[in-house]
Amino acid sequence: MEGGGWCRNAAECSVRRGNFRGSSKFMRPLSFSGILGGVQRSNPDFYNWNRVKIRYCDGSSFTGDVETVEASTNLHFRGARVWDAIIEDLLARGMNKAQSALLSGCSAGGLAAILHCDKFRDLLPATAKVKCFSDAGYFVDGKDISGKDFVRTFYKDVVSLHDSAKNLPASCTSKQQSPELCFFPQYVVPTLRTPLFILNAAYDTWQVKNVLAPSAADRKKTWAQCKLDIKNCSSSQLTTLQKFRTDFLAALPKPGQSPPSLSIFIDSCNAHCQSGSQDTWLAPGSPTVEKTQIGKAVGDWYYDREVSRRIDCPYPCNPTCKNRDDD
Repeated sequence: MEGGGWCRNAAECSVRRGNFRGSSKFMRPLSFSGILGGVQRSNPDFYNWNRVKIRYCDGSSFTGDVETVEASTNLHFRGARVWDAIIEDLLARGMNKAQSALLSGCSAGGLAAILHCDKFRDLLPATAKVKCFSDAGYFVDGKDISGKDFVRTFYKDVVSLHDSAKNLPASCTSKQQSPELCFFPQYVVPTLRTPLFILNAAYDTWQVKNVLAPSAADRKKTWAQCKLDIKNCSSSQLTTLQKFRTDFLAALPKPGQSPPSLSIFIDSCNAHCQSGSQDTWLAPGSPTVEKTQIGKAVGDWYYDREVSRRIDCPYPCNPTCKNRDDD
């Protein structure tokens, strides 16, 4: 599933209507690379699968379902219905007979892979091997540099606008007082039944820009250069980033927690989305943690060759990082 963030009000969503984030009129063809690549040498575990890229157009990680059309903009907040229609089509094309399936995504699509994971499992044959893989989708419930809960408030607005609560995992919403908390993987993942692989950069570029140092918390733009490139960060900003990493790691599921066969790969890169490009998935010079590249770790986990928990040392210890944003 494709990434692309979220929209929290009619004005933001209306902007998406005029670009590829909200309308297929503006979507260009995408090449398949990384986990979707079709060459055995560079994607040995998945190259010969039926591979599907689900385009992202709804701004709610496919959770929205509002019957009423927004009057002033004529917008439809119905991402969950888009999801249902796509899955229904794929099942009719033969996915209902799948023996192996992997629901994956990057960024907002990586979050969608978590939010829809158990529902996806339940739609496929009981005998099928079904797992889920989230790349750069583990967004944490953390305070920004001004001490405010910017991202929590943002998600609250998203869930409210799209009426997402009823489409978030009931295993989470039944335990949380506020449904928007179930937009945060740290509250959802421990309730899942389906095997999951979490891939994330500890210094995820989207989270540094929007969870840690959003524009609303950085009015003087003192973080502007740091957010562009971690090499531009001052010593005090690096200290703040190291604390963010510590807090991020603390928000990960603990060893032995659900779901079953949980594997984790956290590199110390300043990046966002690493499974969709060959040079970060599996290639000479790809990011490595404990002598293992991402594509190898995911393949070993999917085919039950290993369950792993690879946590990289702090920045700047890893010379194999490709520090960039691929969303």
